[in-house]
Amino acid sequence: MYFDIAMPLTLFAVTLVSLFANQKTETKLKDTLQERQLGVRDAVLLVGLMAVMIYLVIFVRQITLILMALFLFSYSMLMFTFAYLFCKNRWYVAVLPPAVFILLYVFLKDTSVWVYVLANIYGLVFAVLITLYLVSLFSWKTTAIFGVLLTIMDIILVFVTGTMIEAVNVIGPKGLRLPVVISLPLIPLTPNIAMMNLGLGDFFFAGLLGVQTFKRYGERFAIVSAIGMTVSFFLFEVLLLNYLTIPFAGTLMIICGWAPLVIGKELIRKKPAVSETQI
Repeated sequence: MYFDIAMPLTLFAVTLVSLFANQKTETKLKDTLQERQLGVRDAVLLVGLMAVMIYLVIFVRQITLILMALFLFSYSMLMFTFAYLFCKNRWYVAVLPPAVFILLYVFLKDTSVWVYVLANIYGLVFAVLITLYLVSLFSWKTTAIFGVLLTIMDIILVFVTGTMIEAVNVIGPKGLRLPVVISLPLIPLTPNIAMMNLGLGDFFFAGLLGVQTFKRYGERFAIVSAIGMTVSFFLFEVLLLNYLTIPFAGTLMIICGWAPLVIGKELIRKKPAVSETQI
């Protein structure tokens, strides 16, 4: 039986980093974002916009250059924002990380160093930064709604239409080579399957669930939920490597490990306490 530990452990590590780093960054980011939070309507709209963007990538190939510029700008601004906040507002220092990123992409994107090393490193960094930047915008309620809707959208775009896979091919390692997908070799090595891929959106999803779980239930249960997501991902991956060998919705693999734990916790939490005088 084939299995892989590289991607599950990477998912677990990124989730934990997001979980603990959020404690140090949330206050500063909330001040920057002026304590704004997304409502239910905003969560629905966000999922809809993500679906529209994915379809545009596939059906309007003429926008690929615009798309590349948009991604590079968004990533650069994200890096600049964090660097600026933690470099004591020294813009001339904060501009260096995004400048280096763009230069490396422009000059090395067609090399194996970028495809197999730098794209993965930047992808993991962006996965954490995106989580830290957006997580403060979500409440527990909007996280739950967003998680369900995102999973449903992912299932449709992967299993029904296949659009998600095509979009990854356009902007990922086989196309524009933007750091939107983490590609890791399987450990242990598996015959006929060299790499396992997971999108940044899936890492963000796991990080969002982990951080919101921390806020609601505390550190210990948040770590338990991160372990649950990792184990679920690992088991789905075993299924894929041995029986299915097809693309699978990463959000489904993640939420199946998180939802049962949280639902159980909620049921215990809402269970009325029994008086000591009752028999």
